Amino acid sequence: MDTALITQATSADELRRGSRIAVLPVGSFEQHGAHLPLTTDTVIASLIAQRIATDHDLFLLPPITVSCSHEHAAMPGTVSISAATLYAMVNDIWKSLQASGVPGLIIVNGHGGNYVLSNVVQEANTTGPNLALFPVRDDWHRARDEAGLESTGAEDMHGGELEVSLLLHGAPHLVLDGIEGDDHSAPTRPHLLTLGMAGYTENGIIGSPSLGTAVKGKAILDSLTRSAAAHLDVLGPR
Repeated sequence: MDTALITQATSADELRRGSRIAVLPVGSFEQHGAHLPLTTDTVIASLIAQRIATDHDLFLLPPITVSCSHEHAAMPGTVSISAATLYAMVNDIWKSLQASGVPGLIIVNGHGGNYVLSNVVQEANTTGPNLALFPVRDDWHRARDEAGLESTGAEDMHGGELEVSLLLHGAPHLVLDGIEGDDHSAPTRPHLLTLGMAGYTENGIIGSPSLGTAVKGKAILDSLTRSAAAHLDVLGPR
């Protein structure tokens, strides 16, 4: 994990900032083929969270680096925690923020398998708009369109054009030589929850990493920070 992606702020910095909304990146520690790091989702969540926090002057938290990656369990390097554990971690973090005078939290999720985060957010918002989950599907679709990505979300599920583009822009040293030869197509995956990733890919990739560029990665981040503004407005004063 690149330490440049982890907040370096001090207590004095946050006192001066006085933000009422925190940003929590949630990644994973799972296989991304032979040429991308196990921390790919964590790096991507951190890139997005850092950009949002900077542009909107919010309280940036360090990332959760291990989450619910059970669909990748058959492939070397993957480590997971239970959905119940991830639920408890995020809920505890939010309660701690509330106690310190920061009532709002936007969760930047970098791993599609963290379904439980939707439940955390829905339950927390029964008393008002407290939490937001970002990016949601519409945010990703908009970012793909505005960045001119050639693949669709269904085609580009794991380690493909979008993820490689973000890494090439924000952490290019993490993309190893040979990634351009890792393209693998499996656009329909009806039994993913039963068979896991190993049922649809041998190299760990579903998508076209060969299409990734740093220019696209920058455009994706530019689009996402604009989309985040609407979610932040719903949460209230920043």
